[in-house]
Amino acid sequence: MAAQTDIETGLPAWAYTDPDFFALERAKLFASSWQIVCHESDIAKRGAYATLNFLGALAFVIRGDDGVIRAFQNVCRHRAARLLDDPFGQCSSRIVCPYHAWTYDLGGRLVGVPGQDGYEAFDKKNYGLRPLALGECGGFVFIRFGENGQSFDEFVEPLREEFEIYKTAQMRALGRITLREREVNWKIATENYVDCLHLPIAHDGLNGLVGDTYKLNIKGDAYYIDASVEDLPSQELSVRAYRKFLPEVAHLSPERQRRWVYIKLWPNLAFDIYPDQIDFMQFIPLSPERTLLREISYALPDDRREMRAARYLNWRINRVVNIEDMDIIERVQAGFGMGDYEPGPISKDEICLRDFAERMRRELPVCRERQNPGPDALRKQLDADA
Repeated sequence: MAAQTDIETGLPAWAYTDPDFFALERAKLFASSWQIVCHESDIAKRGAYATLNFLGALAFVIRGDDGVIRAFQNVCRHRAARLLDDPFGQCSSRIVCPYHAWTYDLGGRLVGVPGQDGYEAFDKKNYGLRPLALGECGGFVFIRFGENGQSFDEFVEPLREEFEIYKTAQMRALGRITLREREVNWKIATENYVDCLHLPIAHDGLNGLVGDTYKLNIKGDAYYIDASVEDLPSQELSVRAYRKFLPEVAHLSPERQRRWVYIKLWPNLAFDIYPDQIDFMQFIPLSPERTLLREISYALPDDRREMRAARYLNWRINRVVNIEDMDIIERVQAGFGMGDYEPGPISKDEICLRDFAERMRRELPVCRERQNPGPDALRKQLDADA
């Protein structure tokens, strides 16, 4: 029997549990990655802000007096105290550190220092908040912590057309942001997102909605999963009702009226695009075996009774899917944790899973090793990439 090639198998189990490999991922994959923060409508007023905590890095975006959105490190330049706490909030005209009351204007400039005479040769101009790279597309606001990395235009290119078609810049949040911690490695969560073979087995309700209409595609750094709502037999009341109530959306073409599309961007961001709404899901690594799922839904203003019903039913359908997925992915993490697990084959039909595994091997060649090479080898690659 011929030996399997890398492309035919998943990543080794140790890549989902090893703390030194997690540190390597943190430095190599995430330090300079683009991360979504919010939608610009979430911070529509002067002084409105949104925060993001990502792998120990603290950031916020805020709308200035001039209406411009800017991004900064969420720490005071004096003693590194965190400045803003809430996921979303509102400042007046100043940002005041709760530790020593160093004060910044909405543009990040230091404007007030109690006891300033005690600091020798001190110039406030040198101690403004540290700015971060920021990009906006379709109303969504993204930041990058590292100075080097993929350009924003390249990162969002797979999203631009969809955002324009669905008019995401005009959307508003349907509710609050949701944070759900899962006892899994971030890769398991993202791989499950683009794993289509489990759908008819693990998701009866969703399968009764879209059947076998799923189509996979890869465009650059993005994975696309297209499906369509079909008139199929279903035992799920929410599924039957969603099909019944989902109204026509005037600006969408006929083929998009019942189209569900999932877009997964490298390394840890996904958008669920429906006729009735759009959700983003951000897989935030916390540790080798813990991931925070950060998500929220946005939609165009539409007070039709049918649309309100469809959005509620969409939430019910996906709530069940999330519960089912939680059970599945935590089972997978438990198996990887055994230590002696050998990766199994990946179907040739699972082009996204194969591509993800190969991308990981290109970015971090050490994960081609079937056996854990040990902390020295992992730290050596970490030092080499520093």
